[in-house]
Amino acid sequence: MTTVDLPLLPLGRGTDLTAERGVECLGDLPAPSDPGLVERARAAKEALGERVFVLGHHYQRDEVIQFADVTGDSFKLARDAAARPAAEYIVFCGVHFMAESADILTSPDQLVVLPDLAAGCSMADMARLPQVEDCWDALADAGVAERVVPVTYMNSSADIKAFCGRHGGAVCTSSNAEVALDWAFARHDDAKVLFLPDQHLGRNTAVLQLGMALDECVVWDPRRPGGGVTREELERARMILWKGHCSVHGRFSPDVVDELRATRPGIQILVHPECTHEVVTRADLVGSTEFIIKTIEAAPPGSQWAVGTELNLVQRLARQHPEQEIVFLDRNVCYCSTMNRLDLPHLPWALESLVDGVVVNRISVDPDTEHWAQVALQRMLDLPGRSHRD
Repeated sequence: MTTVDLPLLPLGRGTDLTAERGVECLGDLPAPSDPGLVERARAAKEALGERVFVLGHHYQRDEVIQFADVTGDSFKLARDAAARPAAEYIVFCGVHFMAESADILTSPDQLVVLPDLAAGCSMADMARLPQVEDCWDALADAGVAERVVPVTYMNSSADIKAFCGRHGGAVCTSSNAEVALDWAFARHDDAKVLFLPDQHLGRNTAVLQLGMALDECVVWDPRRPGGGVTREELERARMILWKGHCSVHGRFSPDVVDELRATRPGIQILVHPECTHEVVTRADLVGSTEFIIKTIEAAPPGSQWAVGTELNLVQRLARQHPEQEIVFLDRNVCYCSTMNRLDLPHLPWALESLVDGVVVNRISVDPDTEHWAQVALQRMLDLPGRSHRD
């Protein structure tokens, strides 16, 4: 079967003007970098040899991912780095919170570099420590804080992970969120969970995997007084969901799913649990990035898939599996704009600087934050059953 083009609209067409704040689509990627930059990056990496270990997140563009020693999701990559103690430099081709996790898990004599400090994560940035501390104070004032267990998604800053560590909570990934919530609810009688920072993963896990009702979930909006919820709503709620979301996965809409099912009989909808509840409940399969990759790898020739995750990965899967028909679940060209800040020439610049003995853009987590973030991460690693993939 020949590969079909992904059914994308150019920037400026099909724009959803009702999209939630933070999910605006910025359009296609810039043109590929000068081929000379590829040779510079290759030469610098060869000069560094085993002193450098390059991590490449699945959402990176191909011109960057070609230099990765390993690819994967954020937590897997951080653990891969920790398993290479001889590597003096860890160059993380991802975003800021991922590099923080690598710094937390690696040894003190390993230096973590993020080639572009502007490569952040809109979701992680939606939960700032002062906001979360204000929320916790409000929960205390409402008389419920002593029953609340904070659980943060891996896609959060180190100081939010540390907050959870200090307050008896844990970290989770999209693969083990169900187990993490089971653990949290077993911590106290009549326990509640403050789930940070992605409301959609929290809601989907609570409702679809733990069997809660939607009205047992409330959304805490840090931009509204009192989070926009009443004391009575907090008392009734079991899940207090932070009002955060992924700028990519939050774009996918149920009407596109309905349209695909009507126009392409037999197509299967495969999405990430960071998608909205309305999209997830319409999908055939829901799972982490690794789950999505493994599902496509195991699918039979001739199968049709509409995939709801970051576009670089969907395009890569389509090229790697021409025997299947793989399309993108959004109508518009939309990459993760922050992930794709990390490009050529940023990578060769960082590598060449290391060759010259200059460490640029080092990511270093302070000792106290690192300690409490490790506490929260270890609680996750101690969870029974499910794997700890992202």
